[in-house]
Amino acid sequence: MSTPDAAPTTSSLPSSSSPPSPATSPAPSVPPGAPGGPGRLGSFGPVGLVLAGCVSVQFGGALAVTLMPRAGALGVVSLRLLVAAIVLLVVCRPRLRGHSRADWGTVVAFGVAMAAMNGLFYQAVDRIPLGPAVTLEVLGPLALSVVASRRAVNALWAGLALVGVFLLGGGGFGSLDAAGAAFALGAGAMWAAYIVFSARTGRRFPQADGLALAMAVGAVLFLPLGIAESGTKLADPTTFGLGAAVAVLSSVLPYTLELLALRRLPASTFAVLMSLEPAIAALAGFLVLSQSLAPLEIVAIALVIAASMGAVRTQVGRGKAPVPPRVDA
Repeated sequence: MSTPDAAPTTSSLPSSSSPPSPATSPAPSVPPGAPGGPGRLGSFGPVGLVLAGCVSVQFGGALAVTLMPRAGALGVVSLRLLVAAIVLLVVCRPRLRGHSRADWGTVVAFGVAMAAMNGLFYQAVDRIPLGPAVTLEVLGPLALSVVASRRAVNALWAGLALVGVFLLGGGGFGSLDAAGAAFALGAGAMWAAYIVFSARTGRRFPQADGLALAMAVGAVLFLPLGIAESGTKLADPTTFGLGAAVAVLSSVLPYTLELLALRRLPASTFAVLMSLEPAIAALAGFLVLSQSLAPLEIVAIALVIAASMGAVRTQVGRGKAPVPPRVDA
């Protein structure tokens, strides 16, 4: 999960192009009513807000899986991006004039990465359980962090993650659908691209303007695919309502919670908390979708979480900001 609008940190980028960490730079100025604006939510404490955002994302993902028989994976992605884009455009009211061609190129690339990340992830959870899907997806930003750090100790975290992946696949992915696993890994690669373009967009656009515009780009790109797969099913009131609920749980609410949390929470703590996403996803899959995990799969997920936390702490030890996870898959 990340804070896409402010793009707080990215250890995956070279130090010469890394934006300031939210732990050392002023919090973004957010207008009242915008995601992250002041309000009663801030009284829950920053750690509680981050964890609530994680829970919201993963239970939104579980709800999306229950919606797929009605609208299909592409249809669900289309509804989610469309509703989230409408909400963010209305709330943020981004300025359309005064931006350079490079600004627009960056926000379009951000939107493409966002759409691809969501599309691949939802194809994955249509085929494999939610917990393993998120665990495989986390490998994208983890690999980005390990490669960018250029420290020998990160070989340990990479090895730990690979052991977890090996165990998760039952020693060869015989227990997981191969296409589903491939889609999850592809979503992880797009998550890494998302991190890079989230940071660049955050430097070029104020407040949440870039996020709102990128979400609109993603919605425009995906809507034809959703219509082609599901047609008039997307206009069914129940289907649209459930799609709107997925958008709120998986996009709008987490953005708000995370922006509030990052005003008072060190970036390192934020990233460590985000490393718990695979475990929360497994819990959501169990409670909502009755997807149980074998003991070996639980150990595998724990190893990937440990590797992610270790990579984050290594980056903090170097004085670098950790890779920000995202809230949009």
